[in-house]
Amino acid sequence: MVTETPTLPLLTPYKMGKYNLSHSNAAFVFRILLIVLAPLTRQRFYDNVPLPHAVLYYSQRATKGGIWTKEQVEAWKPIVDAVHAKGGFQPDGQAPVSSTDKPISSPVEGMEFTPPRRLRTDEIPQIVDDFRISARNAIEAGFDGVEIHGAHGFLIDQFMKDQVNDRTDHYGGSLENRCRFSLEIVEAIVNEIGSDKVGIRLSPHVNYMESGDSDPEALGLYMVKSLNKYSIAYCHMVEPRMKIGAENTKFSESLLPMRKAFNNTFMVANGYDREDGNKAVEENRGDLVAYGRLFLANPDLPRRFELDAPLNEYNRETFYTHDPVVGYTDYPFLEDTA
Repeated sequence: MVTETPTLPLLTPYKMGKYNLSHSNAAFVFRILLIVLAPLTRQRFYDNVPLPHAVLYYSQRATKGGIWTKEQVEAWKPIVDAVHAKGGFQPDGQAPVSSTDKPISSPVEGMEFTPPRRLRTDEIPQIVDDFRISARNAIEAGFDGVEIHGAHGFLIDQFMKDQVNDRTDHYGGSLENRCRFSLEIVEAIVNEIGSDKVGIRLSPHVNYMESGDSDPEALGLYMVKSLNKYSIAYCHMVEPRMKIGAENTKFSESLLPMRKAFNNTFMVANGYDREDGNKAVEENRGDLVAYGRLFLANPDLPRRFELDAPLNEYNRETFYTHDPVVGYTDYPFLEDTA
């Protein structure tokens, strides 16, 4: 039995720049009021091309006003072709590129990683340009904007974190040097599509895939203050309680210094439930709250929060598979369980 509840902070419409986020979506980040779907591709794309089951997945988690169409799926194919042409997906069995050539010392459950190849200094401008081209193609495909993935041990994060980055050129060593690559990407994309269409995801406190930093607060503060110069639409930051990409851990650090230092929309993520999310908005710790695991398992999460209805439990064992249905589009809606 579910009952209507008063309007919650999480269910309050929000204006981000020129975008009214009452019921809209953009790129991989679907914004439903103040509840945001975190970027969760979950390895369900074959040969890096989005397939029809992705239409169902994203449309399940959008409400009226969504722009996801089959035409957009078709439009992604030349985007991937363009990135392939630039060598973005490591053709011919080449090693993945990184800020380092150090391999991950211990495997991540369910994932295997090829030892990386350290990018030469002269190669970096081409990688920056790859990001610019991808952003331009995304806008041409009909997306409202792009979110730069600078978190969770991926390429940009590998440059920022001193546990990984052991370079001796002007992309390594000092905090300024380690953040240079990420900010060059931001600048290139802002110049290409406009600052109002750009967001970035960061995880300074997270040590996922052995990408940690000795002073995560300094890193986070440096990045948000630098991002202010570009007036991007939002910064999406992962909470310190996520240390290694698994379940939440106890923490004493806070995102508040970064939240206060950033001039525009600040989005928080990781481990939020209905109560925590409402408190985050009420206490002004974030403008938007991103949900990952809960939104994956509950395609109608905003409605369930509105009614304070029971939630489906997520199955971690099906998070990363290539099945187009299991653990991806088969979680029931509220009316299916009534």
